[in-house]
Amino acid sequence: MQTTLHWQKSSYSGDSSNCLYVAATPTGTVHLRESDAPDTVLTTTGPGLRALISGLKERERDDA
Repeated sequence: MQTTLHWQKSSYSGDSSNCLYVAATPTGTVHLRESDAPDTVLTTTGPGLRALISGLKERERDDA
């Protein structure tokens, strides 16, 4: 059985054409895609996504 994903645009994307979309399944799988490549989907878990975001924020602080 295939789950229909309900994509939501990131609030950080604003009105630009380069938007990030996220969808989650009831089992906790998180899917990410960009508006310019909607057929390419990155799949992770909630903890995996949190680790990615934390790492990116830490890198941003290090680069500041």
